[in-house]
Amino acid sequence: MIIYDFRYNTRARELMSTDSTSTTDATTTADPRFAGLPGRPGKIIAVHLSYASRADQRGRRPASPSYFFKPASSVAASGSTIERPAGTELLAFEGEVALVIGTAARHVPLERAWDHVGWVTASDDFGVYDLRANDKGSNVRSKGRDGYTPIGPRLIDARTVDPHALRLRTWVNGELVQDDTTAGLIFPLAQFVADLSQHMTLEPGDVILTGTPAGSSVVVPGDVVEVEVDAPTAPGAPSSGRLVTTVVQGEHGFDPAVGSVPAVDDAQRADAWGSREAAGLAPAAQPAAAAFVLTPELRAKLEKAPVAGLSAQLRKRGLNNVVIDGIRPMHPDTKLIGTARTLRFIPNREDLFKAHGGGYNPQKQAFDALGAGEVMVIEARGDATAGTLGDILAIRAHAAGAAGIVTDGAVRDYDAVAAVGIPVFSKGAHPAVLGRRHVAWDHDVTIGCGGVAVQPGDVIVGDGDGVIVIPPGLVEEVVDAALAQEDEDGWIADRVADGERIEGLFPMNAAWRERYEQREEGR
Repeated sequence: MIIYDFRYNTRARELMSTDSTSTTDATTTADPRFAGLPGRPGKIIAVHLSYASRADQRGRRPASPSYFFKPASSVAASGSTIERPAGTELLAFEGEVALVIGTAARHVPLERAWDHVGWVTASDDFGVYDLRANDKGSNVRSKGRDGYTPIGPRLIDARTVDPHALRLRTWVNGELVQDDTTAGLIFPLAQFVADLSQHMTLEPGDVILTGTPAGSSVVVPGDVVEVEVDAPTAPGAPSSGRLVTTVVQGEHGFDPAVGSVPAVDDAQRADAWGSREAAGLAPAAQPAAAAFVLTPELRAKLEKAPVAGLSAQLRKRGLNNVVIDGIRPMHPDTKLIGTARTLRFIPNREDLFKAHGGGYNPQKQAFDALGAGEVMVIEARGDATAGTLGDILAIRAHAAGAAGIVTDGAVRDYDAVAAVGIPVFSKGAHPAVLGRRHVAWDHDVTIGCGGVAVQPGDVIVGDGDGVIVIPPGLVEEVVDAALAQEDEDGWIADRVADGERIEGLFPMNAAWRERYEQREEGR
């Protein structure tokens, strides 16, 4: 392998000098493919999934970054063409921010990782979905083809920009299709450098492709794709300029006697286009729980039904472990009704908190994903010795129209959260932050809160007696039965208040039952 030492590259020395401009044309090399870089990179490392918008599209959030390699032979300069191979249909673009390493990095801590980035620029991580099935995540054939990594056209000095405030935009035939910022990353840019440096030496000129936001889709021959990275809030608003690539039809197909050949199915089409709808496919069949809707009529019934009555009806149906234990309402007269979104904390471990606790972590992601009428249910393992949310997250939930928050841990900024007005059930107040006891780990998964299993989409009802979890398929049956029982219990209470003995009345014997039913018939 040829290692390029940029200490001996005159233009690179200029870029790294203290008086370098914030944006500059890259070094012109003997090979025009690398005109957008200081030279031929030794390694190109790409991140699989990194933006929250893309993760939401895919329906999964990684707990940590994962990577694949792309060969240097896949690099192309702005103004080049890219071939869609003969016999394929799913060539997709992915506009990305590219990091170019300026100084060698090995075992660098997160707080110093950005110091090793020399430049940022635009890139386009093209791939043929028809070829990815047999690569199982390595993307060798689907993304390693010649010309499938356009980069450039200009480099932005990394020292002049905030890595959290870079903007990425992509256009197809002049229409803006991707528009996101690095504030929307699940993992901060510096984390990729720190993480990779644990496993290998990142050398000057190596490139990290940092993943794509939502909006990636399929292009066809004749389409023109443009990608730009800029820092609109930095002095001078430095920009990479537009990286332009034109799609053409390739002449060469694949020999099945030699290796893998193109193959597509509806799942690949949906991934390549970004959604089943964009791919022209019928909506996927939804499981019963996902299809459940908590209608206004059901909400009105649940508003009248006490948690104690709902608990009794669930018990009659064999469900005993449905009451979240040990929590109390922040506001005594609160009634909470909504569908569950879930957030899981694991016990704090310093190295895990360092890797997962900062930035746009799962706690912030979960609260940003909350919708109207939903309840954030938090698993804190019943540990009330650190807060699980504070006033900012409560304000976010309230602004989103969420129905409330349930945690089997504590709340910090307790008085400020109470002032927000959103229904909150917890084990009480505690001033400490997450890192004392908890690491926010994942969300929208099955959790255990107060000793009860809670799944996304479960119906959550709370009042002064506590909080109960109702499987969606049972809600209507259970609430109707609870309201009927409530009416019956009210009639019995009136009889007891009139001086009747409890014996034979509670529960009702045949004689009292007949009187009750006659009363019902006469109403």
